[in-house]
Amino acid sequence: MHVCPEEESKSGEPDAPAPSPGPANPPQPGKASGDLGWAAPLLLLLFWLAGSAEAAPGALPSPSHRFITQPLSLAGALDLALQQNPNILRAKKDLEAAQGVVIETRAVALPKVGVTGSFNALQRTDVDSFSFPANIPGIPSGINFGVDKNWVSQIRLVQSLYQGGRMLSALRVARLTKAQSVLNYQTAVADTVPEVEIGYDDALLAEQQITVQEASVDLLTQELSDTRRRFDAGTVPRFNVLRAEVELANARPRLIRARNSFRIAKNNLANLLGFNVPKEAFEDIPLNLSGKLHAEPCQIDLDRGIEMALDRRSELGSLRKARALRAEDIVNAKAGYKPAVEAFGGYDVHNSMLHSDIGYELNGWITGVQVSWNLFDGFLTRGRVKEATARYERAGIELDDTGRRIELEVRTARSNFTEAQDVLESQKKVVEEDEEALRLARSRYEAGTGTQLDVLSAQTALTEARTTQIQALHDYSVARSRLERAIGINVPTPMGSGETNRN
Repeated sequence: MHVCPEEESKSGEPDAPAPSPGPANPPQPGKASGDLGWAAPLLLLLFWLAGSAEAAPGALPSPSHRFITQPLSLAGALDLALQQNPNILRAKKDLEAAQGVVIETRAVALPKVGVTGSFNALQRTDVDSFSFPANIPGIPSGINFGVDKNWVSQIRLVQSLYQGGRMLSALRVARLTKAQSVLNYQTAVADTVPEVEIGYDDALLAEQQITVQEASVDLLTQELSDTRRRFDAGTVPRFNVLRAEVELANARPRLIRARNSFRIAKNNLANLLGFNVPKEAFEDIPLNLSGKLHAEPCQIDLDRGIEMALDRRSELGSLRKARALRAEDIVNAKAGYKPAVEAFGGYDVHNSMLHSDIGYELNGWITGVQVSWNLFDGFLTRGRVKEATARYERAGIELDDTGRRIELEVRTARSNFTEAQDVLESQKKVVEEDEEALRLARSRYEAGTGTQLDVLSAQTALTEARTTQIQALHDYSVARSRLERAIGINVPTPMGSGETNRN
């Protein structure tokens, strides 16, 4: 997937040869979205899947852990990564865990309902009693202050009325935690997208290198065959045959290394897509790519890129939420200086303490207010406030430092992209010129005005030119992916949200 805020009207860059056509252009993103709320992760995934389903026929509609055998486009690879990449799956679970934290945080502001019950049995000698003289008429000989068996049950609703600022802070913390979890998920997606794009480009590069090296071996094999015929006819010396054989022998290791690089690149891509490589695939894995290396034109102004990065990067949005959370920690710490007020109400049922029948019960409604206030806690609150303040200041320092590092990342990525763009521009006509030089060298050699060295040199130059061209296309694509990641425009977001990552 490639995204660029300012596209040129035409590219003009050469395309490297490929055995099959490339994928359709993936969908372009809308405005960046920061505090998207709970629906953001679902919308993010649905928008991406819907857009890529229209743009890439080769994309798979649903995740599958069976290995794919049909040609895979870049958009299809990104779809699979969004569904199966381990980093994204972990981020989804972190997002779910954060929702649990949100629920826990809100609990302090919500009422609590509890039911309690107990039953006690005492030895009769453990019950207080008072004895009267036995000769007093009309008065019992003794009175018990309690019973040997008692029970009580109660249902109570408790609502905090004032917690020194903790209740309102808990609601703010819940909102900030939810927003931060969404931003962290977006960061995981933003990190995974360029990894998959670069992994896909690496596999394409290795595949194109095989094509180039095979073409070189074919040319040198043809040259060796032609030289042997000339030697048999007595028109060239044995030295020419030996020279052609050496050149062919030198070309074969490069082909072997290219094939090995392709195998490794496909294994790396399969790992990024979350696939388990089939155990029966010892030498090669059944992963076919339908894309090709190509250069999509893109012009990104450095100042505009830095401004977009500081506004769009989800890492900065997450750190802004983290700093706000540290500010709430100060509020919660200072609440230790203040009283806590709770109101309660409920219904109570218990047996009578003055009646010997355990089934004789008393019941009724209960209500009240309770206040607690630590007048001195051994400087515990003071220490908590000092700790929370230091963590808040540290969060501010981390936010500023991350902003500078992101600006440096944009500058570096923009410089690397410019370099790749210039190198690619310099290679536009090189392959065509080397192909023409090889044709002329062969014509001169056949006419007797040239030498075999001229032909072999032209063949070597053509192979180097083709290798340099596909490497330049690969470097351009990689530099663009990294620049888009640095700016924060490589992940699709719901259009029309009107929100940013700023707090």
